[in-house]
Order: sequence, then C-alpha cells, then structure tokens
Amino acid sequence: MKKWVYPLAVLTFITFFVLRVTYQSNVIKNFDTKMADLFFDNRFLELFHYIGEPVFVVSVAIILIVYLAWKVGNYRAILFVLLTFAGGNILNQLLKKWVHRPRPEIEAQLTSFSFPSGHAMTGILYLFTTAYILSENNSKGRKTLLWLGATILTVLIGMSRVAGARHFASDVLAGWSMGYTWFIICVIWYERRKRHFKTINREGGHLH
Repeated sequence: MKKWVYPLAVLTFITFFVLRVTYQSNVIKNFDTKMADLFFDNRFLELFHYIGEPVFVVSVAIILIVYLAWKVGNYRAILFVLLTFAGGNILNQLLKKWVHRPRPEIEAQLTSFSFPSGHAMTGILYLFTTAYILSENNSKGRKTLLWLGATILTVLIGMSRVAGARHFASDVLAGWSMGYTWFIICVIWYERRKRHFKTINREGGHLH
C-alpha cells in the first residue's frame, strides 16, 4: 500500500478520541443537528443501510474465505479477514459499551448504544478488506476501481445511518475513523507476515 496510508491511520485514531471527548460539546451537537437536517429521510441514502447489515457483511466474509481457501490458498489472508471483520466488530461493541452514548430520539429506535456507528465501522472494514484482497496481483486500473468503489460505498453506508436517524453524524465519523485505524493495524500485521514468509522461502531456496 501507499506510504501515506499509515500516518493517516494515526490521524484517524486521534480523530476518534477527539470525537470521544467532544461529542457532548456544542460544536459537535450543532454539527450533528445540521447533518441530520440535511440528510434525514433521504430515501436514496437509506437504501445503502442494507449492505452494512450484519447478514450481508457475514456473507461477504464467507465468500472471501472460500475464495482465499480454495482458489488462492492464502491462509494468512483468511486470518486477516477474520481480524478485520470479526475483530473489528468485537472492538466496535467494546467501544459502544465504553462510551454509552444514547442514540437519537426517534420512535422505534434501536436499543444499543450509538458511538461509534457499527455500520460505519464494519462497513469501512469489510469494504476496504475486500478491495485490499482483490487488489493483490491485479492491474493498476482495476485496483483504482476497487478502491474507488469501496470508498464510495463506505461513505454511503455511513450516511444511511444519519438519513435513517439511527446515528448522529459524529457517530459515523468515529466509526470510519476507528474502522480505518483497525484496518491499517491489520494490514501492517498481514504485510509483515507476508514479507517474513517470503524471506524464509528465499532462504530455503538458497539452502537447496
């Protein structure tokens, strides 16, 4: 991956904690109100809520794992998928319980906590992981399309939660921020393991 993606993860990590300590401030409350007024009940955006639903995310994870196991034979990548998808979801639940932010007050609202948005966080994780896996050993043009598609869908999934009044906009920003940070942490682990095994294979070849 490009070198700039790694310091960006530090920035998103800081962004998450800034939002964590300021979400009750007037500045963030005004921001949330303006975003809610702008996007509430946008039927187009609400459609993208469905591709952030757990059943959809789990289905994508299963397809990726099957592809990596039988088509590619890359078992380190399978663990990478589990770390991003499952690990990211566990992290999101822990963060929600830590912050305890109530959701927006609407009729028939969800009962779980609001900060950070699960759809935004798991959305960026599963879409960026899919783009990353499929970009390996692919052409530059296809890589660009994969990452562009993943980024656009990530934004739409997050905004669908504001449109449906299921989250504040600051919840979504926090979900994207921590989701990206966790994704890059997993990428660093994966790429280091890949380099490690390449080194072992080269050394083993020289021994023969």
